[in-house]
Amino acid sequence: MRSSAMRVVVGGGTGFVGRALTQLLRSRGHQVTHVSRQGGKDRISWEELSRTGLPLCDAVVNLAGENVLNPFRRWGDAFCKEVISSRVETTKTLAKAIVDAEQPPHAWVLVTGVGYYRPSPTAEYTEDSPGGNFDFFSRLVSSWETAALIPGSPARGVVVRSGVVLGQGGGAISQMLWPFRLGLGGPLGSGLQPFPWIHIRDLTGIVCHALENECLQGILNGVAPSSSATSNGTFAQEFAAALGRPALLPVPAWAVRAVFGAERAIMLLEGQKVLPKRTLESGYRFVFPDLPGALKDIVA
Repeated sequence: MRSSAMRVVVGGGTGFVGRALTQLLRSRGHQVTHVSRQGGKDRISWEELSRTGLPLCDAVVNLAGENVLNPFRRWGDAFCKEVISSRVETTKTLAKAIVDAEQPPHAWVLVTGVGYYRPSPTAEYTEDSPGGNFDFFSRLVSSWETAALIPGSPARGVVVRSGVVLGQGGGAISQMLWPFRLGLGGPLGSGLQPFPWIHIRDLTGIVCHALENECLQGILNGVAPSSSATSNGTFAQEFAAALGRPALLPVPAWAVRAVFGAERAIMLLEGQKVLPKRTLESGYRFVFPDLPGALKDIVA
């Protein structure tokens, strides 16, 4: 366990998860510098990073990535390229900066997704399960994680494969809140598909845990311990109950495909049962292991 203050560089630090992680790290006495589109106070641009290299730091985290489920963006070649480059290219840029640093950081943490594992109504996946080569999203995660590999680097590498991130002010909840508040929410498609989720405080908590524990490396699943038992329908019922509303209106699969396109719709109409086996074994203690408690905190 590392008790001294760290200097942490965070790619994508101004986004939904980045803001929460920054708050947590600073509350624990660490210094944070963001890498984002534009420079500023406690912030450098991606262009500046490529040109002048990594600022002196103890750890690097990458959270950068264009929102795949942006309903206002049509799913086509241009958007696909943005989704890939915002993840893979930013990761390559940070990995190269780590390699080129005169004093390389001790830790390098990347947050990817459980889309690595094949959707299934029954299979349960741990960090050791195979995946990564069956559709656009699984191959994206493979490319993303491969871009982070630095053979022989003194920086220990940790990859956190995150589920659907639940929290106030962004992520999945912000897109679902108003339909559910109006009593128009409900399960997507059959509602039977698994719904791998994590509270934002636990995702940022796992990243912080990975930074502060010097013996930790490899893959960690960023999902709540009870999420493997959560279906999309269960989530819809629990979310509606937390808001004191009914969840009567299922959204038919054809409507989801019409809005998001067939390839993206898979992320919503299918899911994976993922277990945080190594995460728990590493000593991380979840703040919100169960869905009712997580939702109560978010909608309070």
